[in-house]
Amino acid sequence: MRDAANGPGLREHMFLFSRFLRSPRTVGALTASSRALAQAMVVDLNLAAPVRVVELGPGTGAFTGAIVDRLGPDTRFLAVDIDPVFCQAVRKRWPQVECVNASAEDLESLVVEREMLPVDHIVSGLPFVSLPQTMTRLVLQGVSKALRIGGTFTTFQYLHGYRLPSAVAFRRSMTEKMGVAPHVRLVLRNLPPAIVLTWKKK
Repeated sequence: MRDAANGPGLREHMFLFSRFLRSPRTVGALTASSRALAQAMVVDLNLAAPVRVVELGPGTGAFTGAIVDRLGPDTRFLAVDIDPVFCQAVRKRWPQVECVNASAEDLESLVVEREMLPVDHIVSGLPFVSLPQTMTRLVLQGVSKALRIGGTFTTFQYLHGYRLPSAVAFRRSMTEKMGVAPHVRLVLRNLPPAIVLTWKKK
């Protein structure tokens, strides 16, 4: 696999595609995210300070690499993925990352066990539009409870699905929980183009 700074390589795309075929609802993407999307997901996060950051659904590590590149020496970083193959790949590529093979539904208990409350930043690559509503509701509850006041939650939606009822419902639910509308950033240099959404907990 190529370094995150150079963007995803063919092996990453094929690896992700094979996992998508096995579990299309939880993987949710056919190709790895671009370097441009990864940078847009973390550009506003100050990770050099001693903060606590969690990534939900690292997958092949497109966002993980961008986060690792910005980490300070005292920053704690926890990645959570339901797919053991993805977790194994992340641990092998970035030994400094604590990647847990678990469901994002268990976010609150995972950070409590590791004494990481409250969390400063949560970055998510989860395909909320295709996840069961019950799972999405539990994940968002965990995010809301785990984040500190002023903490951020960043995720993305593909441009072609931005107006889908499930996508609109997700944004509305997250806005209600965070108490503020998201900051929106369009990323055209991704296949397909995507919209990055960042909420700052009020």
